Amino acid sequence: MFDGRNSGNSSFSSRGDGRNTPEHELAVHGMNPASSSHGTRRGKQNRTSDMEVMKERFAKLLLGEDMSGGGEGVTSALALSNAITNLADSMFGEHMKLQPMYPETKEIWRKEMNWLLSVVDHIVQFVPSRQMAKNGTFTEIMVTKQRDDLLMNIPALRKLDSVLLETLDNFKDQKDFWYVPREVEDTEKNGDWRRDENWWLPVVKVPSDGLSEESRRLLQNQKDSVAQVLKAATAINASVLSEMRIPDDYIDSLPKNGKTSLGDFLYKSITEENFDPDYFFSFLDLSTEYKVLDLKNRIEASMVIWKRKMNQKEKDGKSQWGSTVSLEKRELFEVRAETILVMLKQQFPGIPQSSLEISKIKNNKDVGQAILESYSRVIESLASKIMSRVEDVLEADILVQRQMMGEAEVRSESEAESAFSSEYEETEKVAAAETPNSRKLSDFIGWRLSSDTKKHSSMSDIEFFHKVEQEKPMMKSPRALPKKFSYLSKLENMRSPSDRH
Repeated sequence: MFDGRNSGNSSFSSRGDGRNTPEHELAVHGMNPASSSHGTRRGKQNRTSDMEVMKERFAKLLLGEDMSGGGEGVTSALALSNAITNLADSMFGEHMKLQPMYPETKEIWRKEMNWLLSVVDHIVQFVPSRQMAKNGTFTEIMVTKQRDDLLMNIPALRKLDSVLLETLDNFKDQKDFWYVPREVEDTEKNGDWRRDENWWLPVVKVPSDGLSEESRRLLQNQKDSVAQVLKAATAINASVLSEMRIPDDYIDSLPKNGKTSLGDFLYKSITEENFDPDYFFSFLDLSTEYKVLDLKNRIEASMVIWKRKMNQKEKDGKSQWGSTVSLEKRELFEVRAETILVMLKQQFPGIPQSSLEISKIKNNKDVGQAILESYSRVIESLASKIMSRVEDVLEADILVQRQMMGEAEVRSESEAESAFSSEYEETEKVAAAETPNSRKLSDFIGWRLSSDTKKHSSMSDIEFFHKVEQEKPMMKSPRALPKKFSYLSKLENMRSPSDRH
């Protein structure tokens, strides 16, 4: 836990070097008294500077952020809430990488948070107790005790805060990923980096062969740890907001019924007999932050309307807004709307504050609730940011792995084709070696390739035969060849025995 009052991080417990060390002890330990006095002066200067900063912080709180002193400032609760929010924004607003906070920044965060949280030590409640008198009798008296919600939630929030800072410290010596400015990355790819949704964030890079197994386990473990912190901080924030009173100005701005607030489509989807929240979300367009926030505002407004109608009927038996829906159905609709709201916050943890939440925080006068709400909201925002950065690294690793798998598939396909081609050539060679006396068509016909026709040996026998036949000169024989008679013609010339007689 980062409570500086006992850990030495607070300005109240810091001391100068060698403040109470005698000169002879300094000489024995090899220390120079002059350097000790210099450290003492430096420690005093630090304490003086811390006191001045603390005076300035609490002066703004007492004046309600109205430095003119004219009484136009905000309430103490809202001033404390704004102070915690502004401090967190100045400490973590520019923290865009998975890397430890600077030691000076971490020290300022812990020190000034201790100042602001010191208020809760004086928010008490009276509880009955028994005190024993000198004569042995017991007397019931009222004693002060820190308020229960603060006693339970402030230590829990301090622990969650410490876990997040330790998570950032765990990435101190990592070298498996690094960051490149987005404008440099998109310039290399000839892109317009300002069109990206997160154009202000640097681009995470991983090695060409991806992250090591150890780095993947570290990132996944840190993501799981931060997810638990986010869940706990969200629960505390939602609990505190639910206890805050709904301002009258917000109620006056609501329509008369939940159907008008939700719209026809949302109202029909929530009030149908078979309601499935996952099926309900599948039909919604939540592509932009504005659409998500608009849905959140509509759901919360309808819940407030239904709750007020049920409370009014329980008190007076009649609602001033009128109603055509039974209490049982309205209670069922409220449960469904609350389920949608919880799923919406889980799916979009970094969603901005709704109109109802802003109105509650602005009009809240309970200092304890203001501190709990702002502190839990700051931790919720930081946890969401860290988880998003971890997911960016894991996503970059997945992209590299997919690229490697694609290259491996292309390489395996080319190797398979090469192996098939080599196997085919080997088969041809084996077949030629097994039939050495095989002859071509020209051998059966009786051709003998001369030196003039050897150049045509690359042709097939049939093609060469046709070509030779076409190129033969049409010449007549210089002398008549002797006439040859066939066997049939000889038979025709022979006379029968009757003719001879």
